Amino acid sequence: MAKVIVVGAGLGGVSVAFELREVLSKQHEVMVVGEGEEFNFVPSNPWVALGSRTREQVVMPIADIFEKHAIEFNGSGVAHIDAAQRKLMLGDASEQNYDFLVLCTGPKLAFENIPGAGPETGYTESICTVDHAVHAHSAFNELLENPGPVLIGALPGASCFGPAYEYVLSLEYELRKRKIRDKVPITFVTPEPYLGHMGLGGVGDSKSLMEHKFREHGIKWVCNAKVTEFTQDQAHFTVYNDDGVEKSQEQEPFKLAMFLPAFKGSPAVAEVADLCNPKGFVKTNTFQRAQAYPEIYAAGVCVAIAPIEETPVPVGAPKTGLMIESMTSAIVKNIHASLEGSEAWVEPTLSALCLADMGNTGAAFLAVPQNPPRNRNWTGSGRWVHWAKVAFEKYFMYKVRRGTSEPVYEKVGLRMMGLKRLK
Repeated sequence: MAKVIVVGAGLGGVSVAFELREVLSKQHEVMVVGEGEEFNFVPSNPWVALGSRTREQVVMPIADIFEKHAIEFNGSGVAHIDAAQRKLMLGDASEQNYDFLVLCTGPKLAFENIPGAGPETGYTESICTVDHAVHAHSAFNELLENPGPVLIGALPGASCFGPAYEYVLSLEYELRKRKIRDKVPITFVTPEPYLGHMGLGGVGDSKSLMEHKFREHGIKWVCNAKVTEFTQDQAHFTVYNDDGVEKSQEQEPFKLAMFLPAFKGSPAVAEVADLCNPKGFVKTNTFQRAQAYPEIYAAGVCVAIAPIEETPVPVGAPKTGLMIESMTSAIVKNIHASLEGSEAWVEPTLSALCLADMGNTGAAFLAVPQNPPRNRNWTGSGRWVHWAKVAFEKYFMYKVRRGTSEPVYEKVGLRMMGLKRLK
């Protein structure tokens, strides 16, 4: 009998746990260790921030769902990992031994890199967690009562840009609906070298598409921007030209500012000797197996992936939902192979599919694989993207409630788009 412990109960954690339970025989134990008792569908957080969803609509209690599928759950988090002894010390002071460990811990939000950033101790909003989104909704309501300039964007080193584009264009739509758009100048401030870069070097014609959207809706933008500080009502940033030479020092006022931070690894994971890179992300091989510890696997944001290219202001490479699920499927196959006495051999495809809602329309980005050169490289837009994002939200929440990893209609849908999770 083997025990597999999954650390993290987000998109990656629930996906790998349910798939492990489906694939492994009942003699093997599967356990999930999360932080808190809820699952949050993170892609819906921009909607919470703008009031089209409530907190209750995008979270669900997860313990009973795991129990129903013979998956043990502990919501106290991991305090320490003893990789040499294959042992976890949990937040409730209990200990758990494992045969295989799957890390799906997501990121630690590095707001502390920039003075004045973040909703807890700073002056900016975030949509990275559901509670941040609830806080951002209060700020949005204050903006409606007292309109003024808005700044949206990302901080230096950020790797997740899609939600910022979603938020800025959805916010603009909500302001137009309320007929107060004329009172709210909007500026997008990003470390990307151009609009639509997204940490991916662009996807299809994403640069032209995003520039068109911003011009169409009167949104100004500043690229190659390195934010250095936020004060109570002002952002300070340095702008660089394309060869990395400082161009100007800028200050912009705001009534509301929402900036996505850089990510780093979970402290309990980052402190394990030889497991992570300097930012605390797990170093894995092509089979999602940790380079230093063959019994540890990792998926999602906690995995070390090098930037696509060097840019004047540092940006990271994103890990999208399809990429994460391809990682988790490969991990399940490889753990199963190990338990059957075979070598781990399955690799994820690491493709990127992003549906960005923009109020009553949206944009879709497909990169196969994520890193160029690509076999497929496509961008599209229209109302269908908005409804596709809504459908995906409903579908994924349904999938979690049912404890299902990949229903047959998902496999068929991906196949119709020419996508596969595994190589």
